[in-house]
Amino acid sequence: QVQLVESGGGLVQAGGSLRLSCAASGSIDSINAMAWYRQAPGKQRELVARITTGGTTNGADSVKGRFTISRDNTKNTVYLQMNSLKPEDTGVYYCYANIKTTPWAIPGSYWGQGTQVTVSS
Repeated sequence: QVQLVESGGGLVQAGGSLRLSCAASGSIDSINAMAWYRQAPGKQRELVARITTGGTTNGADSVKGRFTISRDNTKNTVYLQMNSLKPEDTGVYYCYANIKTTPWAIPGSYWGQGTQVTVSS
């Protein structure tokens, strides 16, 4: 069984910063891509940023220059550094990972439970 546990959300004023962390644990052989998604009230879940095993990143235009995704493969952990936060960044942030549980397994999609980020104006 695989678990993704997020931490680091909270309430911050506009212009402030937060750092989210997500640690994967359990029966893990290897982790492919990891990512952060978010869902604002009344809206669909959207990709915020994604990072490959090798460190290649891509993300939403709305966060470019403000958010940075990184990972520590030795700790099976992905991070999201969020700077210059805006009220429109408010939402529940979900960690995602594509994980093989054994060397011969087909990679599966795993999600964290979500962490609330609220940016006040």
